[in-house]
Amino acid sequence: MIWTLWWAWVVFGVALAVLEVMVPGFIFLGFAVGAVMTGVLVGLGALGGNVPLLALVFAVLSLVSWVGLRRLVGVKAGQVKVWDKDVNDN
Repeated sequence: MIWTLWWAWVVFGVALAVLEVMVPGFIFLGFAVGAVMTGVLVGLGALGGNVPLLALVFAVLSLVSWVGLRRLVGVKAGQVKVWDKDVNDN
């Protein structure tokens, strides 16, 4: 199965990173980091060819990286967006 190959996970992660560039908002970046990290673990031999285990590791790594990225670059506590110009103002 293709998901047991390390390079498939890395290609999937790069594709998600490209998708993140096209659809900003830190939605796909956590998944991209999780996929690349899963690929690295498969490449190092730390994970076997068990696809449900790989999916679980991918999900956990994606969640952890998403939370970490959210804390690192997300909205800070008490931060409020103030609009000083309107699109319709000339």
